Formats: sequence, C-alpha cells, structure tokens
Amino acid sequence: MSTKTILIIDDEAAIRDMLRIALEMADYRCLEASNAQDGHSLIIDEKPDLVLMDWMMPGTSGMELTRRLKRDDVTAKIPIIMLTAKGEEDNKIQGLETGADDYITKPFSPRELIARLKAVLRRIEPNEPDEPILVDQLCLDPISQRVTIAEEPVDMGPTEYRLLSFFLTHQERVYNRGQLLDHIWGGNVYIDERTVDVHIRRLRKALAPLEHDRFVQTVRGSGYRFSTKVAGRQ
Repeated sequence: MSTKTILIIDDEAAIRDMLRIALEMADYRCLEASNAQDGHSLIIDEKPDLVLMDWMMPGTSGMELTRRLKRDDVTAKIPIIMLTAKGEEDNKIQGLETGADDYITKPFSPRELIARLKAVLRRIEPNEPDEPILVDQLCLDPISQRVTIAEEPVDMGPTEYRLLSFFLTHQERVYNRGQLLDHIWGGNVYIDERTVDVHIRRLRKALAPLEHDRFVQTVRGSGYRFSTKVAGRQ
C-alpha cells in the first residue's frame, strides 16, 4: 500500500470529492483545502508528497501559490500538478513556467490522473533524502531517526531532532525565528518566537560532546544557521 500523501487544493467541493475518492482507491492518503491560504498552511504542516493545484481560485490563484512554493527552498521540491479548465497551449506553457511539474486539463479521467501522478512521483523519488547525513563526526540517519556523534547515540527531543534535520539539509543559510517556526512547528501554530531560542539552546546542549554545538551559529540581528566554516558562534 502506498504511504504517499496527496494534497488537493481546489475551491470546488465536487472536484475535491472526486479526486479524493480516486486517490483513496489507489491507496493514497488525502488532504484537502478549498483555498490557497489553507493549502499553504497544510503544505507547511504536513509536507505532502505531491500537490494537486487548481489553477483558478478566489483570492490567491493556484498559479500564484505555485510560484511562492517554488521560490522557497524548503517547499521547492514538492511536486505540483496543475488542474485547470484552460486547454490552450499558451496557458499550458504559462502554468509550467510557474514551476509546476505537470498540467492536466479538466475534464480528465481518474485513471489518467493516477497515471500522471505516479509518473511525477517516480521522477522525484531518487531525490528524496534517505541516506545518513554526516558532518564531521555528527551523523543523522533519517530512516531510523537516530543521531550519533562519533558513533555514540545522542539524546534529544523530537523538536530538536527536527531542527537538526532541517539545519543539516539547509546548511550555510541564515533563517530567522519566524521562518524556523513555520518550517519546524508549522504555519498554523501561534507561539512566541523566543520559543525557537529555547530549542536552539537544547539542541546545542545535545551536540556539546566533541564541541559539535559550535555548528549551530547565531547570526546577530538575523537568526541562526548551521555551518562548519566558522569556528565558534558569532
């Protein structure tokens, strides 16, 4: 059975119902949103494996949301299939130029949808991070979700693990507290940004053996980054 999660973003309930039934029959887990704002929050919170995006929606269009997702390096690799009633060639090109991975014109058969969806997922699967990430003597294994330093297990909480995983896959880039809240806690969570500081301190404490805490660096006035290039914190 497939464990892939598909997010459907479409303002028409009948279309969402049809898509959900077809996807569930093919053993996919489905999430639904009726507008771009709710869809974006679900993407941040749930990290779906693929998004089915309606081109035209009230407020923010599917095309605008696709551009936004593809500009953010955290969501840029999530594949997007555009769903639209527009069949003209120039509209198809315009849709793909936003960064969408495929384009299906309504009406379409559930069989065609599943075939196109599987094809897109096959293209991106080799890029999914499933190998251990090693930095100096620090190792994070995303399969077992274990962290070790010099092959010794490191004890840390689930939030600190998510922070470390995020940092290791986005090294050398500075993230402010708001960005870290969105990517680690989710877009629908409203908590004090200083909570990030608390978990950064806990992460550094967990990495203190062999001074690996020095990789989690404070960039004054900006936020935090993970880097092996600068000794000590700024």
